[in-house]
Amino acid sequence: MKKTLLIIMANIILIGSSQAQFGNVLNKAENAASGAGISQGDAAGAIKEALSNGIKKGVTQVSATDGYFANAAIKLLLPPQAKKVEDGLRRIGQGALVDKVILQMNRSAEQAAPKATQIFLDAISNLSISDALNLVQSKQQDACTQFLKKATTDALVAAFKPSIKTALDATHTTEAWSDMMNAYNSIPFVSRVNPDLPDYATHKAIDGLFYMIAQEEAKIRRDPMGQASALIKKVFGSVVGK
Repeated sequence: MKKTLLIIMANIILIGSSQAQFGNVLNKAENAASGAGISQGDAAGAIKEALSNGIKKGVTQVSATDGYFANAAIKLLLPPQAKKVEDGLRRIGQGALVDKVILQMNRSAEQAAPKATQIFLDAISNLSISDALNLVQSKQQDACTQFLKKATTDALVAAFKPSIKTALDATHTTEAWSDMMNAYNSIPFVSRVNPDLPDYATHKAIDGLFYMIAQEEAKIRRDPMGQASALIKKVFGSVVGK
């Protein structure tokens, strides 16, 4: 049982965590490795702590300046239904206006992202021991991410949307969007387009956050010990045969 729990902890402990963040998780691992033994409750607690550290790091990354804008995988672009607006405006020399809206959408997402931290932490704190262990043992590469998505999406939308709308207003993105729509709609014979920008930006921001969490989770699951610090390799090396 101890060997199974140690392997579980080795696989999850590294998700988004740096050496400085290991803290009590490592203490529990070291105690187990030295023969003191751990319970399932201890293992689940360590898993929750490691997940919490990873989430905090992930949110910090996307909430930094250019956290969304400079990351091609999660960068917010104009809604698909507004693609013809973008193309039309760029053709008539209004590309700078389009670029301004795109930049400010990403800035609004970066400003809203910190609201995700407590929502994620609340979901993790409510995990049962068996659910925590099952998530780690799952063969699904994004099992933890999918759990968070199911448990937190509604709360994230409710928290993000007002914040993103406020940020869009404060950075004059709403005004720029209106200017862009007016410029496009003034083109003869075009169909008028005006999607709900705050709602679109909210969902894209949340999608980007989950994407980042899933990528890190999959990477650690593929090669947990390859991402380890020297201390983790020392603690878990003999258990997992690394």
